[in-house]
Amino acid sequence: MTTKPAATSAKPGAGPAGQLSSKALTGIIASLALAAFMMILNETVLTVALPGIMQDMAISASTGQWLTTGFLLTLSVVIPTTGFLLQRFAHRSLFFFAIISFIVGTAIAVVAPNFGFLLLGRIIQAVGTAIILPLLMSTTLTLVPVRLRGTVMGLNSIVIGVAPAIGPTVSGAIVHALGWHYIFVLMLPIAVAVLVLGAIFFKLPSTARKLKVDSASVLLSALAFGFLVYGISSIEQAADNATMMIASFGIGLVALALFIIRQVKLAPSGRELLNLTPFASRTFSFAIAMIMIAFGTLLGSLMIVPILLESGQGIDSLQIGIMLLPGGLAQAIASPVFGRIYDKHGARPVLIPGAIVLAAGQWMYVSVTTQTSLWMFAACHVVLSIGLALLMTGLMSSAMASVDPRLFGHGSAIFNTAQQLGGAIGTTIFVTVMSLLSEVQMNAGSEVAEALFSGAHISFIVGAVLATLGIAFAFMVKGEKPSANR
Repeated sequence: MTTKPAATSAKPGAGPAGQLSSKALTGIIASLALAAFMMILNETVLTVALPGIMQDMAISASTGQWLTTGFLLTLSVVIPTTGFLLQRFAHRSLFFFAIISFIVGTAIAVVAPNFGFLLLGRIIQAVGTAIILPLLMSTTLTLVPVRLRGTVMGLNSIVIGVAPAIGPTVSGAIVHALGWHYIFVLMLPIAVAVLVLGAIFFKLPSTARKLKVDSASVLLSALAFGFLVYGISSIEQAADNATMMIASFGIGLVALALFIIRQVKLAPSGRELLNLTPFASRTFSFAIAMIMIAFGTLLGSLMIVPILLESGQGIDSLQIGIMLLPGGLAQAIASPVFGRIYDKHGARPVLIPGAIVLAAGQWMYVSVTTQTSLWMFAACHVVLSIGLALLMTGLMSSAMASVDPRLFGHGSAIFNTAQQLGGAIGTTIFVTVMSLLSEVQMNAGSEVAEALFSGAHISFIVGAVLATLGIAFAFMVKGEKPSANR
């Protein structure tokens, strides 16, 4: 392809934005943000509901965990293709496809007669989620002027960071009052309402261009990210089936190497599925490392804290959900403020403090014991959430500011893939370390609570060390003040 569409040569924030009023722009971003919030909230709502699902459907914990593993596998397979999809199809069409997929998946989950149908519903939900996240980021980067990008990214970070934090709170309240089925029952009309809002407000000129998909790249991508996420998710059960875990990592790593080689080879002709050029930027590369650490520590903590409180201290799911709520609220309040700071002063004034606060939250968790009060857990989570609010605003904005506007779709696909992989890796590390060490302690005669907290102590230390490493990475991320660009 020798010519480029007009939009590809635009500066960041230019292009379609010039054809839209501020009201129309607000409607588009709001529609996407609401859709993303709903879908990311859905990603974590089953954390508290899983025991009820296991009991009603007579399944084991390892089987029930597939509701999360299957969701992550689908995300990891679909998200890398969104760089291509965002160029090939109109953004409005992708929006409707994503929302309708989510509605269909939710409807299947509502009427699911058995676990297989419930898992199918979750997988179809994940298809919509995988498309909406990069679509939100890419549309923001394309439409929003550079001088306002930090503020809007701060609002977007509320969606990406707060939704998983309050998911357990929402599901805890619903499960406690109505039962786990109503998580999906109540989600369905919300999804329909988002679809209607999108039909009214999501009106955007199409910049789609005809591109031929490279089937080999799609296959390699699915094998690479699918087997890697499966391998990560199976680490906890490695003792029962080490061969499967090793084979998964082997297939995933080989497929990933072949995928990278093929993308580099196809890039000059414009036929690549995922353009890896953004990694040439040091800022982008370190931002990717930091987002993996940030989401790994956040989701890892969110996974084991409810286990500690419920199994170790006898606290019920509703109390745990309420305990986690202040952290989500703190992040919702702080994110837009930090976004405006980014717009005025650039990345470092939010990234460096954010990395320090995130690490501080992890080190606070290291001190918890069986005697620790619930308010202390809440304080740890608030500190962690504020650190994430600082990081999310600066990371998304500075990472994508270093990407050629032609590659915004690819850059957002990479960023979101890294975010999901980081979450999967962090969750697995935290849970595996806690499970293995607590089992050793119980075999040695320790009480269940003492054993759990002993294992979690080491998990939190691992997370704290990784978060501390993120502080060093924060100093490596550079970027000029957005206000200087426009």
